[in-house]
Amino acid sequence: MLDSFRLLKTISRPEFLPANLSSLVMGVAWSVEPGLGSMVWQTVLLVGLILTVLTFVSAIGAQLNTLSDHELDSKEPRKQYLVQALDALGQGRLKQVIILEFLLSLPFFALLMLVQPKPVLLLLWIFGHIAAYAYSIAPLRLKCRSWLAMLSLFLVLSILPISFVYFTFTDTLNPLFLLFLLGEALNVYAVIIPTETRDYWIDKANGVKTMTVWLGLEKASILAIVFLVAGGTLMATAFVLVVFSSVPFLLVCLLAILVADIVILRNYARLYKLSLQYIARGEAGLAEKIVELSAHNPKWINLAQQSIVILAIGLILAKLPTLLSI
Repeated sequence: MLDSFRLLKTISRPEFLPANLSSLVMGVAWSVEPGLGSMVWQTVLLVGLILTVLTFVSAIGAQLNTLSDHELDSKEPRKQYLVQALDALGQGRLKQVIILEFLLSLPFFALLMLVQPKPVLLLLWIFGHIAAYAYSIAPLRLKCRSWLAMLSLFLVLSILPISFVYFTFTDTLNPLFLLFLLGEALNVYAVIIPTETRDYWIDKANGVKTMTVWLGLEKASILAIVFLVAGGTLMATAFVLVVFSSVPFLLVCLLAILVADIVILRNYARLYKLSLQYIARGEAGLAEKIVELSAHNPKWINLAQQSIVILAIGLILAKLPTLLSI
């Protein structure tokens, strides 16, 4: 039993699960309203239910992706741990686990709907499951459809989970939240592009047309840089417009985004230069360097997410005096 749990943990890609906590913090930061002090226990309950529901959805999405990519991953030396884990657990058994996880998630979602009976939450929850399935599984398999892959990642990794949290706590659509959400979505995809870069040769050889395969290494590197800068700028703008007039000293939180983006951009500049050299020479050694550098991408994802969480915490601190009022 313990071995099965360890295998399932590997297949579920736990390194990406902290993103759920990031979505939770961001959604709460933008949605919580004055008077929170009168409903602390309800808020705690909602936070726990939201995190549980998001964890189930993201775990199922990761498992579906591992299942659908099994044949492709078997050709990639760096992903043999996923292939071996799935082979040991069994594809049939994983499908049963996915169904079981979905069923286990239903009581938590039902309780959430009982506490906050909002149709928009039901729609977002259904759409989240559909999007996770459509991204990985044939016949849609959106991850192979260039710009549709990009749009589906915008939805699955950013827009849907953060909006789910946001609309749990409020019915008001704040334009600055939309500005922040757009920037966050651009930022998230910017740090996903190196993952596609790492898999570029395997994907291209097997007809998997990701956005990076469609654009090519050079243009994909430029897109990552543009999205990262644009995303950081939009998020910072929304944060400044909310915080500046109330608690200006919290603008120091912007340093988190600045430092994170500088670190990531330095690596993206290296990827761009290597891509140019590979296009000019076509040397296998350069391809290996690109793959090795792109393999550090999980660190960049975590760095970017942590910097955004710091902004969200700054926003909560700016709201704190009114949030605790009764």
